[in-house]
Amino acid sequence: MNLTVHGIGAAPRPLDPGEAGTWVSTDQFEQVLDAVVGRPNVCLTFDDGNASDLEIALPRLLERGLAAEFFVLAGLLGEPGRLDKDGVRELRRAGMAIGSHGWAHRDWRQLTDEEAAEELVDAHRVLSELAGHPVNRVAIPFGSYDRHVLRRLRRARVACAYTSDGGRARPASWLQARTSLRHDLDVGWVTRALASSPLKTRGRRLAARTVKRLRGSR
Repeated sequence: MNLTVHGIGAAPRPLDPGEAGTWVSTDQFEQVLDAVVGRPNVCLTFDDGNASDLEIALPRLLERGLAAEFFVLAGLLGEPGRLDKDGVRELRRAGMAIGSHGWAHRDWRQLTDEEAAEELVDAHRVLSELAGHPVNRVAIPFGSYDRHVLRRLRRARVACAYTSDGGRARPASWLQARTSLRHDLDVGWVTRALASSPLKTRGRRLAARTVKRLRGSR
């Protein structure tokens, strides 16, 4: 099970449309952390490179002996409310993994060739320099992908691609489903998210993922 965190605490910048739905309080975040301690089958990931990754998440992860992977927007480093380059280096020094969320939070199904180079070449180069190792794992912005996006990722030699499809993922799968924390989560949500989904729900999710993998007419 892969869980995705976006923002924590008071928003330090104007949020994009729909972004508030995945912004959680510090108490909610700690509730999730306490639930996953001692569960090696649960992986924590962070998207968007928000300043709360460093200011709120990192100390609470370290307190509990947890590690996570942070997918950063390379082109937005240093903007108000975002991580800067030193913040990325600090996460890495603390033992956290660094991945790419692209350059400017664009929909990867709509990229021009020039934008694709920024998202999948320039972003990886910048983040690799900061992390001190090759960055070749990505989180797909908005979870928006089709067969053309997946082909482009493979050509870019992406080692692993994370989605927002929800539900469980096979550990060795190249395409990894994730479940995003929601603004209204409570103990019940956490329990349901970490529980095994009913067969009918798993079937619906599998069908939706298959459609995404195959769609795309250009």
